[in-house]
Amino acid sequence: MSREAPERSQPEPSSRAAADRPSTARRAPLRVLLADDHDIIRQGFRLVLGTQPDLEVVGEASDGREALARARSLRPDVVLMDVTMPVMDGLEATRRLKAEMPDVCVLMITSHEEPEYLLEAIEAGAAGYVLKSAPATRLVGAVRRVTEGEYPLNQELAARLIQRLSGKVGDPGKREEASGSGSRWQPLAAPLTERELEVLRLLARGLSNPEIARTLVIARPTVKTHVERIIRKLRVSDRTQAAVRAIDLGLVTNDPS
Repeated sequence: MSREAPERSQPEPSSRAAADRPSTARRAPLRVLLADDHDIIRQGFRLVLGTQPDLEVVGEASDGREALARARSLRPDVVLMDVTMPVMDGLEATRRLKAEMPDVCVLMITSHEEPEYLLEAIEAGAAGYVLKSAPATRLVGAVRRVTEGEYPLNQELAARLIQRLSGKVGDPGKREEASGSGSRWQPLAAPLTERELEVLRLLARGLSNPEIARTLVIARPTVKTHVERIIRKLRVSDRTQAAVRAIDLGLVTNDPS
């Protein structure tokens, strides 16, 4: 494969300018909402995140219904959502939250890596998950990376997700069931370029930015820029939901080629 020349930004019509505008440094701290029915878990997460100057815990909730209400009023950047909670579980709360606020990132909090739960969470709209036993640095890193489009989907989960959802592409009834609602996806902000389609297909298979860069023989910052543009054009909150959208659009199938 020939090495690609550096990609340059070209003037675009105003209708596409917002979708392709490079991201700027975030000035305000990331706003985080904690949703877990155990006080001690929320307190622990608050203590960990509170030590970071670029992160701010803006609220807490002890069940899914309260999490949804708090998200509506606080408009956080990220919600740490427990899978199992009373009144309304984390999966249903995530479905409703993403239907109303698709730009909010959701990271599921779980005690165990249970693939079926995690797949359901991703289908519901989650960007990924954090184990309750994870080190503090991993929790902090996950919150930061998910908002920057750099939180890769586990490759094993990606393969299972493709297998699970690709059979529903083309079947409106099954696709609606998989998405949680027929109007889940917003129209694309602008068409994807050929290079962005290449990046999206690799992203959907669980490849990280460095792996995508090696595969396409381009620089890592270039991949990061493409991922940011893909997320904006697809009008999703994170790379995991970009992958789900890619499968829903039929851009990724079971065929590894």
